[in-house]
Amino acid sequence: MATGSAMTEPYGREGLPLEQARAQILEALQPLGLAETLPLTQTLGRTTAEPVLALAAVPGFRASIMDGYAIAGAVQPEAGQQWRLVGVAAAGAPYGAALAAGEAVRILTGAVVPEGSERVLPQELMTADGDQLELVKACGPNPWIRPPEEEAASGQELVAAGHRLGVAELGRLASCGVQELVVMRRPRIGVLISGDELLPPGQERGPGQIWESNSALLSALLQRLGFAVAQQRVVVDQPEPLRAALQELAAGCDVVVSTGGVSAGDSDWIRPLVEELGQVRFWKLFLKPGRPFAWGKVAGVPFFGLPGNPVAAAITALQLLWPALQKLEGAQPELLPRLKVRLEAALRRGAGRPELARAQLVVAPDGGLWARVEGSQASSRIGSLSGADLLLEIPAELGALEAGTELWAQLLRLPLL
Repeated sequence: MATGSAMTEPYGREGLPLEQARAQILEALQPLGLAETLPLTQTLGRTTAEPVLALAAVPGFRASIMDGYAIAGAVQPEAGQQWRLVGVAAAGAPYGAALAAGEAVRILTGAVVPEGSERVLPQELMTADGDQLELVKACGPNPWIRPPEEEAASGQELVAAGHRLGVAELGRLASCGVQELVVMRRPRIGVLISGDELLPPGQERGPGQIWESNSALLSALLQRLGFAVAQQRVVVDQPEPLRAALQELAAGCDVVVSTGGVSAGDSDWIRPLVEELGQVRFWKLFLKPGRPFAWGKVAGVPFFGLPGNPVAAAITALQLLWPALQKLEGAQPELLPRLKVRLEAALRRGAGRPELARAQLVVAPDGGLWARVEGSQASSRIGSLSGADLLLEIPAELGALEAGTELWAQLLRLPLL
């Protein structure tokens, strides 16, 4: 137990800056180092546990890039030159013999180019009269032949270890004959939602009650990021059930994530319970939204205490939980890409804390990038996340912002390929 240590004290009244918090968390974590073998089709978004090598050269033969005629020899022909048509080469059905001088075969896209041929002539440049072919238009220098190792050479590294697999990688690996992959096991995530006022959606609300949304929001966000919630508890703000839930989640999961209960209110039990069961390394972020955030360990398992307000929970999960999950999985943590934008309209705010404001990306006719901020930025209003393309990085010292102000922004769009 680590109660009363200096590590549990806030970093001043405002809290720890986001970049320092992230660095401290990532430095304290080590990859789980657990691997599993999965069919290729089930590995999208997973991280490779070992290098993936090409089983053979791909395509493994000289292939025609287009429909046309494979002619004997390598010399660039001239208009008026003729050949004798001796056969057909189709994809999966090679001609099967070498071409002699003056011979040619009809060849289709993807077919094996016969031995003795170093050039395929496009069909639109040729005329055929029985078994006689003639080049009627001048041809360029391109031989229109795909080399045997165009995609990969035998034994070539296709994907390095620790790489997160995208759509393009899966397609390429399939084209290279890879059927299954050894990937890192993803962290098992346990989620604890606390609050006396919480009610499952669909039930009739009583006085002061609200429908619980953080579990749906976090589960969907983690799913979008490639992770899944393994266990989930929704518990009232009482120490005994909260203590039991924390112990159960720590015993069955690799990461414990809570929302709410990490501030300093009368019913904020999560932080003192984590200190009792493990250690709180820091709490409070110098960030808006997201100040009531705690990081530590419960029974040796990494613990992330997210704020109770849903927008703050989602934003701190993106900034701190997501890179931590990547490192635990064994991948190099990647953050959201950043770009510079200008405010479409003036924005009223008070200076004091850096802010991650939700905004839409607007591309002007001249290609300029603008940020549109609409509606309340309250951390309790989930609607501020709807349609958001950007998290505007507003420095602490800036108050009211004029239209046209240039800011850095994080792009809330994941790559397709």
